[in-house]
Amino acid sequence: MRLYADHLDHRTRQLAADLGLVAWAVLWVLVARSVHGAVLVLAEPGLAVADLGRSISDSMGTAAGAADGMPVVGDELAAPFAALSDAGQSVTGAGQDASDAVHTLAAVLAVVLVLLPVGWLLLRWLPWRLGWLRWLPWRLGWLREARATDRLLGGVPDLELLAARAMATAPLPLLARLPAGTGAGWRAGDPAALHALAGLELERLGLRSPARASAGGGQLRE
Repeated sequence: MRLYADHLDHRTRQLAADLGLVAWAVLWVLVARSVHGAVLVLAEPGLAVADLGRSISDSMGTAAGAADGMPVVGDELAAPFAALSDAGQSVTGAGQDASDAVHTLAAVLAVVLVLLPVGWLLLRWLPWRLGWLRWLPWRLGWLREARATDRLLGGVPDLELLAARAMATAPLPLLARLPAGTGAGWRAGDPAALHALAGLELERLGLRSPARASAGGGQLRE
């Protein structure tokens, strides 16, 4: 499968577009990782609060169990410790919830920091750069056109279709640079006119022009 053009300048632009997109994406992945790590630092106070509440809950639970074992006044002595143990569990839950919220925030920020810049590059900057960095659909379109052109040039090259497309779609300044009488020569079946027009379309795609057949139909040459 053809991925890049034959012409060096066209192929260089395509490679630059692909590598630029990859570098841009890698850059923002690294930024997202840094931000993710920095935000996770904010979860440490919540974890500390959760640990403190867990410690209080365990200590007060142990004290409540010991007080409850005392005769006569055991229930009364155990009640305050049990209440403190319940409060410690509440503190643990609050600290854990805060830590979980920070982790969620860090993950969301990391995803957004990757999706927004890379998406902006694909949707805005690449099409605007025209000949330098192209949007991915343009690359897929080029691949389809390049494969279709390969089929037209396979075996006996069918240059008529390429010449007709150039006549219909090539910019007028490019057509005006062709030798005088190219249009009339194409209608008359002149091979030179046919190759000149087909060459415009191949040049647009960055592909090599096919070899011309000699007048006697002999060996092909570049």
